Amino acid sequence: MAKASWVVVNPGSGSGNASVAVSSDSEYTGRTARSSSITVSAANCEDCVIAVNQAGKPEFVENTSDTATCPKAGATVTITGTSNSTALTFSIGAQGNTLELEAPETYNVGGTDIDNGDPITGDPGANSEYTWSVAFVIPLNDTISEKSGQVIVTDHAGNTDTCTITQAAGDPRLSVDTDTINLTYQGTAVSFNVSSNTSWTIS
Repeated sequence: MAKASWVVVNPGSGSGNASVAVSSDSEYTGRTARSSSITVSAANCEDCVIAVNQAGKPEFVENTSDTATCPKAGATVTITGTSNSTALTFSIGAQGNTLELEAPETYNVGGTDIDNGDPITGDPGANSEYTWSVAFVIPLNDTISEKSGQVIVTDHAGNTDTCTITQAAGDPRLSVDTDTINLTYQGTAVSFNVSSNTSWTIS
């Protein structure tokens, strides 16, 4: 087996006694261990072959950002991150959420939509970390308060990461359904309707 490109030896040659360091060219992000070998050769000598094994990275999931924002008018907010898991599950935090969020039906890995919680086609995390993304459609904020909600990402091993989406407060509004009220001489009450998302008074 020829030396894999990820195996780095230093020095690559020498004379006499020496110490040789063996490393990888970068952090390995795949879950599954990988193997190669190096061969030490000299003229008129039998080759010495050394196996080189690199452990896989423990399963992980992370967001590129722990927070995301949405304008008051609403928008599609996309959260992205990296993982090497066989499957990801997306859920909505149960406490303190004021933003209307629902767990997504699918998420995206490498241009392929994967059903929430299902194994990822081709298991790309076995050999390298991959980038995932998930989109949330957030409607208009019709309140005068900021809203927020948490999206929890869980990998197959049970590791979790959380992103908090915050939506800006909406504009105050006030309207009535008439501009004239006519009372009879008896003074019987006539009603009108107020439509508002904020406190109001009548004077």
